[in-house]
Amino acid sequence: MLCREVIKKIEEVYPKDYALSWDNVGLLAGRRDKEVKKIHLALDADDRAVKHAITEGSDMLITHHPLIFSGIKKVTDEDFIGRRLVRLLQNDVSYYAMHTNYDVLSMAKSAADRMGMTEYEVLEKTKEDPDKGKVFGIGLIGHVERQTAKKLCVILKSAFDLPGVVLFGDGQKEMHRIAICPGSGKSVIDVAVQKGADALVTGDIGHHEGIDAVAKGLCIIDVGHYGMEHIFVEDMKESLGRMFPELLIETEPIHYPYHIL
Repeated sequence: MLCREVIKKIEEVYPKDYALSWDNVGLLAGRRDKEVKKIHLALDADDRAVKHAITEGSDMLITHHPLIFSGIKKVTDEDFIGRRLVRLLQNDVSYYAMHTNYDVLSMAKSAADRMGMTEYEVLEKTKEDPDKGKVFGIGLIGHVERQTAKKLCVILKSAFDLPGVVLFGDGQKEMHRIAICPGSGKSVIDVAVQKGADALVTGDIGHHEGIDAVAKGLCIIDVGHYGMEHIFVEDMKESLGRMFPELLIETEPIHYPYHIL
């Protein structure tokens, strides 16, 4: 199967036009006419993922976060982005990223299901399909069984295999209506407040965002950017397995990019 055929099928399920305007998704490096027999999946195109894709003989590397994000003027081995791209191109590995289009269509729903959320709806609308009567967007808001914030933290650690979480707010506060935004969620704090969430589960929350949210009546549970989004790898392995039963799908092992000491 050619790379262009793999991309065509992927984009039938995860169309690029669902990505946010600032994003960079799709085939970012390599040949569309490359013969693909093996795909390597990773959250990030870091040195480890690039090395594994090459050494295991993968023909295509697919990541959630795009390696090329803001504009670049050269591709050389003088910086880490260039080195990774050069290695992929030298070894004829086509590189594809699916970022906010995947977030909008699948990431939050998968996370919500893992943590037992019910009756959920889109948190922040980014796209609407009038023909299908569907609304799409970033994050979800729904309900969990009534429990304390501290108990919810325990559930999240188990559901997402987390080494720890950061809770802004009262650990004994009752949780029922929960907003989630896998990845970075500081931009949806006010939306979560407006929609009556007891807590927002997300990542990349700084000190001031956290204490300001609590002052507005919203607990924040920061699971880290990697903490929820690493589910992309296993979820996409299942999705690609259904699309391409004839292809080998390899996955990058979970490895948190930080240590809690």
